[in-house]
Amino acid sequence: MARRIGGAGGGSDPAGKSGAVVAAGVLAVALTAGSGGLSLGGGGASTTAIDSAGVNLTKARTEGRKSARKGDADSAWRQVNMRTLKRTAKPALECLSHSFGQVRDHFVRNPCKSLDRTLFAIGDDQGNVAVVSVAWVGFRNRGDAGEFKKLIDVHGTGDITPLATPLLDLADIRFTGLHYQSRSDGSTVVIAETEPASGQVSGEVLDAVADMASWLPR
Repeated sequence: MARRIGGAGGGSDPAGKSGAVVAAGVLAVALTAGSGGLSLGGGGASTTAIDSAGVNLTKARTEGRKSARKGDADSAWRQVNMRTLKRTAKPALECLSHSFGQVRDHFVRNPCKSLDRTLFAIGDDQGNVAVVSVAWVGFRNRGDAGEFKKLIDVHGTGDITPLATPLLDLADIRFTGLHYQSRSDGSTVVIAETEPASGQVSGEVLDAVADMASWLPR
């Protein structure tokens, strides 16, 4: 699903337009050397869903979801040989000022009840780093949540603005929506998005991480 969304400044592309140049950031933290680190370089996914670094992404998604459901993000990231480097989180009292496009217009008519956002920097021992944004948007009931999910899943309709990556000592990174997953959880919609920050992290791994992240509890 190609959804173009905005970063710190907001903004979105018209529907149907995909592809984006992401500002690559260099993480201002020292990566501790460890064993078992793999470079998660690019390369297309095969029919057996094996990443170019040898990670079985089908198994990684399954096991990562299990860990994420328990709130264990680090165990989820380990499925793709990555770990949390930094994390920040911030709740909000409303959604209107933290959204844009048709999504913002939707909140004018149907305000959310709660908004919690978190941002991770995750990486491996080779200096490959990705950022992971997760937002939990609460509504009055399941019906309102379902209506919102239908809207936000459509390319070009806007988004909840992710927390700014400079909060993690990264350069400003524009979230493109190319690696995106959403999930309904009762009256809450969970939105997870990922982007590469430095080094090489394959699109397949970014997709897998977004899938895992969407199962994290608030």
